[in-house]
Amino acid sequence: MPTVAVDKADLFELLGKEYTTKDFDELCFEFGIELDEDTTEECSKTGERPQYKIEIPANRYDMLCIEGIAQALNEFLGRREQPQYKLSPQVPNVSLTVDESTLQGRPYAAAAILRNVKFTQRSYDSFLALQDKLHSNLCRNRTLVAMGTHDLDALSPPFTYKFLAKNEISFIPLNQTKEVKGEDFVEFYKQDKHLGKFIHIIEDFPKLPVILDSKNNIASLPPIINSERSKVSLDTKNVFIEVTATDKTKAEIVVNQLVAMFSHYCEDQFSIEPVEIVSKHNNESRVTPNLTPRVMQAEIDYINSCLGLKLTPAEIVALLKKMSLVASPSKTDANLLDVQIPITRPDILHQADIMEDAAIGYGYNNLPKSAMAASSNLSGAPLPINKVSDILRNASAQSGWLEVMPLTLCSHDECFKFLNQSDDSRAVKLANPKTAEYQVVRTTLIPGILKTIRENRKHTLPIKVFESGDVVFKDESLERRAFNERHWAAVHAGKTSGFEHAQGLLGKIMQTMRTPWLPEPSKSTEKGYWIEEDVENKTYFPGRGAKVFYRHKNGEDAKVVGSVGVLHPQVLNQFEIPYAASAVEINAEIFL
Repeated sequence: MPTVAVDKADLFELLGKEYTTKDFDELCFEFGIELDEDTTEECSKTGERPQYKIEIPANRYDMLCIEGIAQALNEFLGRREQPQYKLSPQVPNVSLTVDESTLQGRPYAAAAILRNVKFTQRSYDSFLALQDKLHSNLCRNRTLVAMGTHDLDALSPPFTYKFLAKNEISFIPLNQTKEVKGEDFVEFYKQDKHLGKFIHIIEDFPKLPVILDSKNNIASLPPIINSERSKVSLDTKNVFIEVTATDKTKAEIVVNQLVAMFSHYCEDQFSIEPVEIVSKHNNESRVTPNLTPRVMQAEIDYINSCLGLKLTPAEIVALLKKMSLVASPSKTDANLLDVQIPITRPDILHQADIMEDAAIGYGYNNLPKSAMAASSNLSGAPLPINKVSDILRNASAQSGWLEVMPLTLCSHDECFKFLNQSDDSRAVKLANPKTAEYQVVRTTLIPGILKTIRENRKHTLPIKVFESGDVVFKDESLERRAFNERHWAAVHAGKTSGFEHAQGLLGKIMQTMRTPWLPEPSKSTEKGYWIEEDVENKTYFPGRGAKVFYRHKNGEDAKVVGSVGVLHPQVLNQFEIPYAASAVEINAEIFL
């Protein structure tokens, strides 16, 4: 949870009341935040202004500054109405054109303008602190989103966001006195203690992203640094806010939070000048920020059942108002509320979030306590598949094999190429993997076991290890586009490792699960298992690999549930294992 330091006296002034530390701590608890520290005693020795350090839920981006905390608490206490944010003018006079070249890195942008802002030193510091909090929280250290704020009067609209060749870039970065050229930019900022940790985001880009004004002056080089030319100061009257991102939704959330918090300081309070975002390469043009509240619906019965109450629609509406949500009874269904979600509350995603806000508005300590009805008493129990896994683990361990627990992520090569397999497009791939070692979610347990053996190859032979864990496959027909499947696998590695080692353990497992061996499956329709040679599976040595067939019950069609065999020397060489090895893997869900 992020911790926000706020000036104690300024907060009391914004709340219209002074609190004792105990009373303010109780108020924070009621609202769902936490007073972490009161620095009054320390500051009495140093002469500094006392602060409250308040822990904020990670998804309440609107409360990452004193302005947002005061507004939320005032609405909770009924002292202030929700701000009515407005666009002025309705039609943008300023545009930001997103060039096609941005597709190679950070393709999304948003922008806004705050006119006639009046900063004090503390409100200016709060403005900068909010940007830092957003950068480290929602923006994931600038990898997803980066924002820049500029003195609009030092620039000449309209603006362009594009990628430029390094030899075309030269500008004076913020708080510098000399120009830095594009060719030297990365090395220059690698040495910076604060900004050096962000250089990796653009380090490998052949070109660098820039925000230009109409005179080709560089306003910023996102996501690293703004230009000294457009530096915001206490004397700044008109603030241009630009946001670049790899995620369009998060970019718009960020620009909404900035304008919502600091349009308070505009001469015309809560008035924001929009900017037209033009993307000619995809025929898109939109206006940011979008101040239109989102509309969601919540069921009255659902809220009451979760809270154990019998609130009327009007009472729920009043509770939600305390949490910045404007609700009204639906005109089409007496059991529904139409709830308007303001731009400050992107954390509201489901009616469960609305129910939670109603609970906070009502007061958790005020909720009735009741004993659970005897008929609803439930006993905890493991999932059936976990019980199956435990049986497989015990049987394997009793046979003298050691359990391993490798990571579920692996490289694309380990999942396919190293096993002499081709990509069947069923693997879930990571969109932006940190390293080549973690590119896909495994579709087989074998690579993880082989990597474990590789790292322990100096141990006494033979090495006999197994795993019971999940693999993941893509399935576009499902809501989440993928599903987990529990597998069991084992590998025997040593100076010699024949087919019998893997098949013997498979026999033990099947015996434990009361599954008989069928020596002549074509002449029988009984429950059981058998193996047949698999000439297509190149993971195994030719003539030493087999499919495992399984019939769940009498008369049922058999299906392939796994494989067993002696691993191909090429596979072992790919995993740097200098021994012979045999392996077995089956789908454990067949035993459910």
